[in-house]
Amino acid sequence: MSFWDKYQLYFYVALVALLTWWLQQLYEERAAEIKVAENSPDFFSSGYYKKEMGLDGLPRSELAADKMRHYKADGSTHLEQPVMTLYNPNAAPWVIKSDSGIMAADGDNLQLNGQALITREASKTASALKVTTSDLRVKLSTNYAETAAWADIVSPPNQTSGTGMEVTFASPIHLKLLSKVKGRYEIK
Repeated sequence: MSFWDKYQLYFYVALVALLTWWLQQLYEERAAEIKVAENSPDFFSSGYYKKEMGLDGLPRSELAADKMRHYKADGSTHLEQPVMTLYNPNAAPWVIKSDSGIMAADGDNLQLNGQALITREASKTASALKVTTSDLRVKLSTNYAETAAWADIVSPPNQTSGTGMEVTFASPIHLKLLSKVKGRYEIK
């Protein structure tokens, strides 16, 4: 019996083991690539704009952003430089700007990160208003926003500031500062 006949079976077993190891390494590399793809946005937009209408056909809200990325894994939408406009009948719209934001998968909860600016132009029934704060949580279905951060409310010539704020943008409109409230008011 020759050397080859004696050790041929061991050679084939070693070859199959080597091939199996190589295929396992290839599979793990591809699986790693797929995991990265799962955490990637499934769609994106530059110059994003969305307008929501009410049952009466009038605009309810608008959302614009420089860039938008939607993630399939959690359904969230990440926004850069978002601008949210909330409309009220017979009143000036509220405009909310922020550095960045994340819209939850439900499309109702918007987390605005970084500096946030809320403005409303003057109208026949209300004076102009400017609120500066940060890290604002907005619930779109109820036109409600809140933050635990410092907030500064300016309605010329008056100014009020404090820590923590709750705002209702729909009628009846409420702005409530939660603690450490200071104000400066001018009386005519």
